[in-house]
Amino acid sequence: MAALGTATADLAASLKSWRLWSLLGWIEIRQRYARSKLGPFWLTISMGVVIGTIAFVFGTLFHQDMATYLPMLSIGMVTWTLMSTIITEGCNAYINSAQYIRQVNTPRLIYLFQAMWRNFIIFLHNFVIVLIVLGIYGVKSWETVPLFVPGLLVLLLNAVWMAMVVGLFSARFRDLPQIVAAFMQTMYFVTPIMFAASALKKHEWIVTFNPFAYLIDLVREPLLGHWPTPFTWVVALGMTVVGWIFALALTGRYHRRIPYWL
Repeated sequence: MAALGTATADLAASLKSWRLWSLLGWIEIRQRYARSKLGPFWLTISMGVVIGTIAFVFGTLFHQDMATYLPMLSIGMVTWTLMSTIITEGCNAYINSAQYIRQVNTPRLIYLFQAMWRNFIIFLHNFVIVLIVLGIYGVKSWETVPLFVPGLLVLLLNAVWMAMVVGLFSARFRDLPQIVAAFMQTMYFVTPIMFAASALKKHEWIVTFNPFAYLIDLVREPLLGHWPTPFTWVVALGMTVVGWIFALALTGRYHRRIPYWL
């Protein structure tokens, strides 16, 4: 309980310092794309090219209707990029901020929120692709679209607690970032992003036991005009509650050791 209390206090302090981590995330983006005419939109262009190429190749191979396949692919790719990047960059959140952690008494989690905010801004740039695709092919049902917002919030909450866990272990074990990156790359191919879960037929259990698939569905299904199933909400919300309790307990237990690991 003491560990959980320590982590909860750090979380509260980090949330109160939202101006700090949001400013740090914004400054990092500006520095990364300094003197660039398009800035983060270069990532949007790159993402658009990748989505267009995959849609052409796999859509042709699988004989897909582009009016159905391209919206599914574009929303899935943009959403997966947000989630996977938060997790993989979370591995280095403490490591890259080692000089601040050792010298300044600040809440630990602000460095993870900084990574989350930075990638959320990039997500907003990439979401332009989704708006263009939906503008071309139309929105199937406006009734389901508002559910996109709580679905995105649940996805972000899960991505952050996962980043908290891998960030803590990465500070202790420096080989973990490479392992996490490889793992997320593998999960990309077994998560229904480039394909529909039904295409796996008798191997659809791969998606059933894939927790990332439920998080993607919470964001994608409302934009495609479908209602996420109650089971999808139960799994995603269950992951959120259990994951945050685990991440906070772990962070609280090793909170004081982080500076020494760095």
